[in-house]
Formats: sequence, structure tokens, C-alpha cells
Amino acid sequence: MQGRLELLTLRAPSLDGNPLGDPAERPLHLYLPPGHDGARERFPVVYFLHGFFGTADGWVARSPFQPTVPERLDALVAAGVIPPVVAAFPDGFTALGGSQWVNSEASGRYEDYLARDVVAAVDARARTVPAPEARALVGKSSGGYGALSVARHRPDVFGHLAAHSADAAFEYCYLPDLPRAAAALEGTDPASWHAEFLRRARETKPRSDDHAVLTVLAMAAAYSPRAGQPLGLELPFEPGTARLRTEVWERWLAHDPVRFAPRSLEAFRRLGSVFVDCGRRDEYQLRWGARQLVETLRQGGVAVVHEEFDDGHRGTSYRYDRSLAFLAPRLARG
Repeated sequence: MQGRLELLTLRAPSLDGNPLGDPAERPLHLYLPPGHDGARERFPVVYFLHGFFGTADGWVARSPFQPTVPERLDALVAAGVIPPVVAAFPDGFTALGGSQWVNSEASGRYEDYLARDVVAAVDARARTVPAPEARALVGKSSGGYGALSVARHRPDVFGHLAAHSADAAFEYCYLPDLPRAAAALEGTDPASWHAEFLRRARETKPRSDDHAVLTVLAMAAAYSPRAGQPLGLELPFEPGTARLRTEVWERWLAHDPVRFAPRSLEAFRRLGSVFVDCGRRDEYQLRWGARQLVETLRQGGVAVVHEEFDDGHRGTSYRYDRSLAFLAPRLARG
């Protein structure tokens, strides 16, 4: 690499005392472009948000025959495809597998952590342009969802976004997991199941069917928290029958980008760049949500670059090359 990576340890006040007992001290990987330390100029920042079950360290973990995302970014800078940028890779993992990068009474204040603690730490360490027009949110899957969700609330902090294969159209991407979770939770409750899962995972390993249960619990923590309930969340189905609880499911839908976009058009219109893509063979049917979201944004006067590609949900880090080539030249520099 011509640039370099630094690993910071971030003490995040926003995560102090979070309900799941997750650490408030988090790793933060930082990419500094070539010549950063001796430069007079200041650089824009791309904030990468990992997906569900992801961690900050996952961005630098090697896969056979493929570059990491920081290496991809570095190669784009070295080749002159994009101008030099700083990149930040924060950690949004929770005891349930992920935070969706939202503020929740059940899991913690992860939007505040990102918009306040992480941004402040990056601005303190790197030669940044401390302005929204110089900051981009980029993520895939739950990270893409986080980019959309945070951008609609914090256009005063982040001025550009790229959402790759983002969670959207919840009836297509989440409903199939509800009966699987209902079966696993039959005869128990979320807190008891989770405690047993953690014990089993430590002693042996997670089972393949655990993923659906954790997905439902994590999304319930993000979208339907309820104080006093096991794990502080309310499930969107009735135990025993798996019948949909309409009032709880409506709370989930209020967080769906397809549903919140019409209410957030003013915030999206403030953004300097919006990039949305999804694979045509996405296993979670996310292309339909992407199409619906883009249609709503465009009808609301938001300029959107929308692309589809011939692939599924996994192993698509090469798509960051495309979003970065679009976003990076549009970021303000100093």
C-alpha cells in the first residue's frame, strides 16, 4: 500500500452503559493517503459501515486472492482514479450481531456514536475537512441501511452516501426469517435463548439456523425496543402461532427506507451525492427495495445514481470501486 492503516482505540461516550453491556471502547481503523502527514492540504473522509455480523476488523481481514477494501481504496488513489481521501472503518457490532447504526433503547446509541464520537476522533487524528460536504457514508447490507438511516437524520454531519444492497422493503427481506425465529424461540424467550446461544457458541460453535434468530432479535432491538420485555425488545409475531403482530410490524416498517424516504426528502435533497446499487440475484430480494427507494427519491427531486449488476449479496466488495469513483471526486477538499 502507498498509504497506510492505523488502528485507533476509541472511547465512545455515546455507548456508555448500553443495555447489552457491549464495550464502549471500540477499534477504529483509519486509512491515511500517501503524503498525509506532510501535506498542507486537508482531505475529505469516507466512513465505511460494515454489515450485520461485521466488525471493524473485518475490513482488514484477508480473503484468498482478493484485496481488502482498504487495499482497493489505496489502489484507486495510486492509479489516479480518485483523489486522495481519508477513510474510517468504525465498529458497530453488538451482542446480537449488529446495531443497524441506529439509536435504540434496547441496544445503544450507535447513530450518536458514529456522528459524534467517531467523527470527532477522525477529525482529531487526521488532516480532514470538518464539514458535511467533505464526508461520505458508504456501506453494504446493514451498513448500506445505516448509511441511509444516518444520512436522513444527520445531513448536518454527512453530505454524501452510497448504499450497496441495503436492507429495504422489509416485507421481502425480513419476513422469511420470522417463522424460523418463532420455531427456535418456542418454549423460551429472547433473553433465555440468547444466553444459551452465547454459552453454546463459546463452548462449540453457532449453528447455521442461529443466524435467522439473531437477525430477528437484532432487528427487533433496532426497530421495536420495549422496556421491560426480555432483552428489551418486542417481537413482531405471537409465540406459539407466529401470527404477525400488526402493531409491532408497523413499528418495523416505519424504519424501512422505502417508507421513511417520503418523509425524509428534504434531508436527502441536502446531500451532494446519492449512490444506490444492488445485485440482480440478491438472495435477500433487496433489489426490489432499492428500485422502490430510488423511484421515491427521484420523484422527490433527489438526484440518484442507481445501478444493478449481475451478482448476489455476498462477495461484492468490488462494487466499492464503482461507488468510490463516483463519490470521491465530489467530496469537498481543503
